[in-house]
Amino acid sequence: MPDIRLARPSGTTMRAFLALPEGAGPWPAVIVIHEIFGLNDDIREKAARLARMGYVALAPDLYDGRGNRFLCVLRTMRSLSHGGGDAIADLEMARAHLASRPEVDASRLGVVGFCLGGGFALLYASKAELGAAAVFYGAVPKDETLLDTVCPVVGGYGGRDTIFRKQGRRLRTALATRDIPNDILIYQDAGHSYMSDHKGLLTKASAHGPMRVGFNPEAAEDSWRRVEAFFAEHLTAAR
Repeated sequence: MPDIRLARPSGTTMRAFLALPEGAGPWPAVIVIHEIFGLNDDIREKAARLARMGYVALAPDLYDGRGNRFLCVLRTMRSLSHGGGDAIADLEMARAHLASRPEVDASRLGVVGFCLGGGFALLYASKAELGAAAVFYGAVPKDETLLDTVCPVVGGYGGRDTIFRKQGRRLRTALATRDIPNDILIYQDAGHSYMSDHKGLLTKASAHGPMRVGFNPEAAEDSWRRVEAFFAEHLTAAR
């Protein structure tokens, strides 16, 4: 399916990829939030996979229509650390678009995010009324009280990722302390971005850095299995 355009209140538009399940709805739906690389074919395939699992999946490009790409990346990363900004507004716009679609059951909405998107998925899930969130190798808010209102969370982190594995432990502890249903695993043999088979030179160079970036098919498939089971319990069944 081709990308679509969503209209921002400012008058600009945002590119997004929409993937629909086969058959009649209404279906539960999820927002899919990209890594630092932006909306690319890897994220489109993840959205398509979620559609095959029975979810309408919308992947917005948080960088689109906001000027210089490099500066936009920096602003988006800064908005994550500050807990708000344009990216959260874009995610709310994506949620509203999904809720308005005839194929979507607006009472069953969730969010999925990877890397930068994992941090935004967790942050947005603390602000919006969602049924479930999937967070992969994403940052945990410094202010953990934001998690007081978060929905059930499934997620994964790489044990070889010396930067973000601590975030996974923090998230698991914070959710357990608050009695929020969760399934957070740290895959000891995986690094950062273990669910994406990136081919670029930057990824190859990062494989030897502190995050040990690299695709781990076993951890990736187990993560997808857990997402499917967790969403079936907390999102698909929600009414």
